[in-house]
Amino acid sequence: MTAPLHFADAREAAGIAAFLARLIRYDRAAAVRLQAEGGALAVFGRPPSFEVLAVRTAAILDEAPLDITVSAGELLEGIEESTGRAVVPGPVTGPPWTGVLPPRAGWRDVPGLPDAAGLRGAVAAAVAEFRTRDEELPEERRTRAERDRIGREIWSRTIGTTGLPLRAVHAAQSLGFLPPAEALPQELPVTLLTAGPWLRLRTPFGSVAVRTASGLGDLGVTPLRPA
Repeated sequence: MTAPLHFADAREAAGIAAFLARLIRYDRAAAVRLQAEGGALAVFGRPPSFEVLAVRTAAILDEAPLDITVSAGELLEGIEESTGRAVVPGPVTGPPWTGVLPPRAGWRDVPGLPDAAGLRGAVAAAVAEFRTRDEELPEERRTRAERDRIGREIWSRTIGTTGLPLRAVHAAQSLGFLPPAEALPQELPVTLLTAGPWLRLRTPFGSVAVRTASGLGDLGVTPLRPA
């Protein structure tokens, strides 16, 4: 059994628990990769509906390094929010994505990203378009395959000139990284970064990374330092 984790406070534990719960909603058998170093923890997950890599970080009191892939559900069960403590379950054989993470360094800003309100608006417009097109389908074409085709077309569109697919923004919103404006005391800062073939949408609540076909540079199969 791995040594327990001790979060800096109960809010950090609650944030990780909320992230795990959302991942499990999309995949009850989800696995997550944990990396900790120097008092920072990063939890990596891949919700299958969005084809992105999601990252939630937290401050912890432990200094010992940790790198392990575990069941998201078992980890969630082991989090005690009231005490800020987590029992880390035993390792599992992770899916292929757990062995290929974005590079730990070399990130630079990408211009042209709308603000948080603009990103929420883009997702809302896409959802409305999907519903309209779905409702307009004749009965003989109202199939899962046709709906999936429409969804792929809409969510593969990019945000402005950034190259960031709309599905990444949808994932950020669905995973709690892009909460509604009314739930925040002030507008949420959002940043888009790039490193090699990777794009990373970052907010104070977490990041969503996606590997683009047009990216330049070699993919480094190296740990992403929690940040």
